Formats: sequence, C-alpha cells, structure tokens
Amino acid sequence: VCTQCGCTDIDTDPARGDAVCTGCGSVLEDQIIVSEVQFQENSAGGASVVGQYVSAEGACGKSMNLGGGFHHGIGKESRQITYQNGKRRIQALGSQLKLNQHCIDTAYNFFKMAVNKRLTIGRRSNQVVAACLYIVCRTEGTPR
Repeated sequence: VCTQCGCTDIDTDPARGDAVCTGCGSVLEDQIIVSEVQFQENSAGGASVVGQYVSAEGACGKSMNLGGGFHHGIGKESRQITYQNGKRRIQALGSQLKLNQHCIDTAYNFFKMAVNKRLTIGRRSNQVVAACLYIVCRTEGTPR
C-alpha cells in the first residue's frame, strides 16, 4: 500500500530493483535485493544478469550490478528505446499544439537531459513529455 496516496496498485520491477506506486508515481522502494539470479538475452544475442549483488565485505549499503559489463549494454539499448519513445510522443503532442520544429527539438533535448539525470524514474512518460513541452513554451514565450 502506498504511504502517499493509499493506492494498492504497486509496480515492482526486479530488473530495476524498485517499487513504484502507479497512482501517484512515488518511489516506495529502491535497490530491492533479489534472492535468485536470472539471465536475460538482449537483441544482439548477449546475456546479462538480472538482479543486484551486495558484498558480504560491506559496500556501506551500496549495491553493485552483477555482471556489470553485460548489463551496461542493456541499459544503453533501453535508454535508446526511451529516447525514441520520448521523441515520438514529443513530436505527436508538439504537432497537436502546432509548435514549430525548433520548439519540438528543444523539448526533446530537455527530455534527454531528464533521462540522463534519472528524473523520469517513477514518473509517467506523458507527464514528463508535457513538462518538457511546457518548459519550452514558457522559455520561448509561445502562448499555449
């Protein structure tokens, strides 16, 4: 149950290691430790380990990814998919608002910055897209 809104619809993602309320977007848990080891195959045919490893020597509460080299490639593929989906949604909403291409490109740059700074985790993508377009409209002085 979400401590913020009381919603019982919680999205738990073992690959990311977090639990997010789908009602309000609050991150309820992060760095969830899994007890089993699973492997997942990427589109290039490589394999990666899903889960997190916590050292017995103590990493001071921090966790490391198991199989870091392989998992790193998966993250880049996932990030590229996130970029593509964000660009598509920004383009669609920007055209509905009749924004010029410069504003749409600037909003996409804000979106990429938000993804790189990990500000999109636990937030709905349509709200992030709307916020990026809103920032551009305000900074460019475009009344929408």
